[in-house]
Amino acid sequence: MALSTQERRLLAEIEQRLRHDDPRLARRLARHGRRPRRRTRLLAAALVAVLGVATALMSAIATVFG
Repeated sequence: MALSTQERRLLAEIEQRLRHDDPRLARRLARHGRRPRRRTRLLAAALVAVLGVATALMSAIATVFG
């Protein structure tokens, strides 16, 4: 659901006030907002790799004992 023009303007004003009133907090929040995306991608890649190895091992076992 997209924000209306007025909602986007109000959000921008709140962000500007935050940056002005507490720049340290604003920097911390900006950094915090980026971390989960990077971590999520890394975890997803690791999960795909583990599933790929597990599938290959199961195929090898089925071939040898099947």
